[in-house]
Amino acid sequence: MKKIVALLIAAGVSLSAFAAPDTFVSDVNHTFSSFGYSHFGFSNQQSRFNSTTAKVTLDRAAKTGSVEATIDAKSVDTGSKLFDGHIQGEQFLDTAKFPTITYKSTKVNFKGDVPSTVDGNLTIKGVTKPVTLTITNFKCAEHPMAKKLACGANATATIKRTEFNAGAYAPNVGDEVTLSFAIEAIKE
Repeated sequence: MKKIVALLIAAGVSLSAFAAPDTFVSDVNHTFSSFGYSHFGFSNQQSRFNSTTAKVTLDRAAKTGSVEATIDAKSVDTGSKLFDGHIQGEQFLDTAKFPTITYKSTKVNFKGDVPSTVDGNLTIKGVTKPVTLTITNFKCAEHPMAKKLACGANATATIKRTEFNAGAYAPNVGDEVTLSFAIEAIKE
């Protein structure tokens, strides 16, 4: 065995290149998505979805990965039941017909040893558009409570809601929506 390891090292092959990808499942208590938009220019409103799940596969040695996330659109939380109802209505998310929002990556891009952006497809109201998430924070380490490898990240993107057939009252209610995601996931 020592000879095989020595031969691999001599050939310039890293043993980490043979590591399998790790799969992580989101911690539902620490994974949320939120959105912000201009309301008639008076203020930037911030709201969130209370139920977001995700599965992340990451091979840090090969610098590859994938992300699949599902947002329960009916879990929208604006802080006002009246506005929750408006956003779930046909003019915006139409949650009766489209109860979920999904994101599926096509490529995870690395800068050095950490993921920096994720290219993928966002589906809202049955409309799918390419969206790139910019990762603003990333960390993998042993989770102090779960005693397993965990990864966490924050990511953002800006979309135009009119492109997803959710453009009621635009431009008075801002067309540009900033999406923010916070995820903590534990290795399966």
